[in-house]
Amino acid sequence: MTLVRFISADGSRISEVDAPAGKRLLEVAQADGQPLEGTCEGQMACSTCHVIVDAPDFDRLPPASEEEEDMLDFAADVTRTSRLSCQIWLTEKLQSLTVRIPGTSHNMQGR
Repeated sequence: MTLVRFISADGSRISEVDAPAGKRLLEVAQADGQPLEGTCEGQMACSTCHVIVDAPDFDRLPPASEEEEDMLDFAADVTRTSRLSCQIWLTEKLQSLTVRIPGTSHNMQGR
């Protein structure tokens, strides 16, 4: 299991979820009601699942692919530790992960 912490854009809300290894962060976020649309359903064809990974956790993730980096160019409020949540797979080794939801995130699908 991986303990995932979601921090709202303004920092006022923190949600903690125990997620099984092998799950994609986008799926975990959507199941928790986080405002990540994931329009392309995890196919890395949009940037609507952009999250900002906590700096210490960012260094523990595998590096983003060139395709992911290119897609992040379309996201708003990108930082050095930005990632697409559809490209983060949870593993037992990870143990915990903290991400902030960017202020520009909203789910147009109303989940």
